[in-house]
Amino acid sequence: MTYGQVAAELGAPSAARAVGYALGALSSDTHIPWWRVINAKGGVSLRQRGAEADLQRELLEGEGLRFGHSDTIKLQDYRWWPDDEGT
Repeated sequence: MTYGQVAAELGAPSAARAVGYALGALSSDTHIPWWRVINAKGGVSLRQRGAEADLQRELLEGEGLRFGHSDTIKLQDYRWWPDDEGT
């Protein structure tokens, strides 16, 4: 999902940045899959540089996502949409 999708699912479609800040504030032992949320271009957030960005990309690649030359994934291939039941 993208940050914007998460915000929209929460009923606040203009709060994508707030979603990013909230995910960035999670403790390192969280069970929330923060690494599965990416920016609208299909990439690791530019605000996450260094070790966290490398870890996010590594986790995504470990789940089978492939990044292209522009360091983005094809959202049409990987984006997750919740079904009508919210799962």
